[in-house]
Amino acid sequence: MANPNSVVTRAALSDADAELVAAALLDRAAFAPLYQQYVDPVFRYCLRRLGSRESAEDATSQVFTKVLAGLPGYRAERSSFRSWLFAVSHNVLVDFERARRPQQELDGADLIADPDPGPEDAALATESRREVQLLLASVPPDQRRVLELRLAGLTTAEIAQALGMTPNAVRVSQFRAMTRLRLVMGLAPHRTGGPDA
Repeated sequence: MANPNSVVTRAALSDADAELVAAALLDRAAFAPLYQQYVDPVFRYCLRRLGSRESAEDATSQVFTKVLAGLPGYRAERSSFRSWLFAVSHNVLVDFERARRPQQELDGADLIADPDPGPEDAALATESRREVQLLLASVPPDQRRVLELRLAGLTTAEIAQALGMTPNAVRVSQFRAMTRLRLVMGLAPHRTGGPDA
């Protein structure tokens, strides 16, 4: 059952975003609150997809450059700002992955810790990211994109808008992906219902 507070929050967020977009259309400096609100979720989504902090930072920068440039073309009646932002993010990542050339990793380069967290925290975070990436790699690309957006915090409707799918197709894709992940992880399949459960 949906949490009524989350519906109100999402509606309020959408209204607040619409006001911020309107202000940003009049004055580019007014885009800053939208950037501040969404830079972390977009960065985490890019990091999850690309696996490299530097690549994720580059992709995040490209996303917000494109969003700011495309803001006059954004239509609130078609989708929420958040859905539109993650659709732009998805497209930037697709282009980014196409342009990436295979690079040979330096031995041990992936063990260099970020200066902010301690070595143990960085190692655990890196290992967790690798595990998630390996699990996500075990599902087909269309299902992986749905899971990545779900991990970024998007709702079924927002994922549908971002990927040009129906909400039912998103639910089915997510259900199939989760079933596959359970098998890969050696867990018993979830038998309480179908994709709408």
